[in-house]
Amino acid sequence: MKPKITLKDIARELDVSISTVSKSLKNSKEISKDTKDRIKAFAKFYNYRPNNIALSLKNRRTKNIGVVIPDIVHHFFTTVFRGIEKYANSMGYNVIICISDESFDKEVINMEMLANGSIDGFILSLSAETQQKNDYTHLKELLDQGIPIVLFDRVTDEIACDKVVLNDKGISKQAVEHFIDKGAKKVALITTEEFFNVSESRREGYLEGLKDKGVLVDESLILTLPHGLDHTEHITTFFSNNKVDAVLCVNEIFAVQCMSIIQQLGYHIPNDISIIGFTDGILSKYSSPKLTTVAQHGEIMGAKAAKFLIDRMESLEMEEAPFKTEVINATLVKRGSTIN
Repeated sequence: MKPKITLKDIARELDVSISTVSKSLKNSKEISKDTKDRIKAFAKFYNYRPNNIALSLKNRRTKNIGVVIPDIVHHFFTTVFRGIEKYANSMGYNVIICISDESFDKEVINMEMLANGSIDGFILSLSAETQQKNDYTHLKELLDQGIPIVLFDRVTDEIACDKVVLNDKGISKQAVEHFIDKGAKKVALITTEEFFNVSESRREGYLEGLKDKGVLVDESLILTLPHGLDHTEHITTFFSNNKVDAVLCVNEIFAVQCMSIIQQLGYHIPNDISIIGFTDGILSKYSSPKLTTVAQHGEIMGAKAAKFLIDRMESLEMEEAPFKTEVINATLVKRGSTIN
């Protein structure tokens, strides 16, 4: 039995574009007879059959976009979704959202459920387990079927698609430099496990900020919190055993939790310890003191991701265009948790 082939396989074997293969199989007048005959003969030899999902998407637009986010606990993801929905609606598209709950299996199930002709394309931020497993087979299969995908925030180099990310490294470096410029000498980092690409970039920025300011790196001041567990004991032990002047947290929840524990231990914020967290959400605005944060501009990120996807779906030229990565520049919002 001959192996099942896709449009992408035919294009690669015959050294033509996917668009050329598609048009040839539809007997388009845009393609020369010789090219059409060569492609049709190859497709017939390998018993090529059009993929029903891809045909559904190409021939009958649903005007629906599938969005898969890791959770709804972090304010950042809700702001990205707001940006996606606002732009998509303005272009006549509806948005269907699913939550992966940081689960690889849920991510796969959600995408399989929507990829049955219900949507025209996906916007996705990878779940924790997907990044941990480093398994992106489900995404590659959808791309092979002609379903476009845009990744945002949590992305991977393993997938060739359009992406929208934050300047995580640069803004972390800026936050660390702000601490040091205000007199901090011992700057801690509260982060997640290294398989999270955003946390790793923020760690790199933290290290670079210390280096550029001539501060030696003390690995004991980097606390890596395990995914999916209660962190109260880890954080309490860390601040009980280490003297620090400032703390950079890779998300808002870590930062607010650290503030609570630090104050319970008798320290004053920001006079004893300054804190900066990522995501300028509701927790940051109503914490005591109010939290200095990295504003990630989720709505801008979401709108850009939606534009990338819709442009690629609606333009034949964009189908073959090189993939792009848009970097959104974060800003530091200074409040009462730091000496400004």
